[in-house]
Amino acid sequence: MSAVEDFIYQFEGSQRDVMLHFHDLLTVELNLTEKIRFKIPFYYGKSWICYLNPKKDGKIELAFVRGNELSNYQGILDDKGRKQVCSVEFEKVSEIPIQQMNEIIQEAILLDETTPYESKRKSK
Repeated sequence: MSAVEDFIYQFEGSQRDVMLHFHDLLTVELNLTEKIRFKIPFYYGKSWICYLNPKKDGKIELAFVRGNELSNYQGILDDKGRKQVCSVEFEKVSEIPIQQMNEIIQEAILLDETTPYESKRKSK
């Protein structure tokens, strides 16, 4: 088992189910690379695309590192006051709008493949 799978299996019930759903989608179907960073699972192609963040309230946050550059055509991404990261939270796999999430993930992957990531931090 990978370090990411070890991480996911520390959780129980619907949190584990939601993380496994996205983990399988991102790694098996979409061939993204997985890595534990900042103590949570990140997924990347050329650069970081998204991460899974288990919340204390039992939800799982799927966050897109370059969320501010995505169209959010589906209207479900929330920046929560962050400048760059946008995310969506789920409590159960049955709540996941599969079509909408697939569109957002595909857009994030396309952005990663076609537009080099430029840090928004000011260089001194």
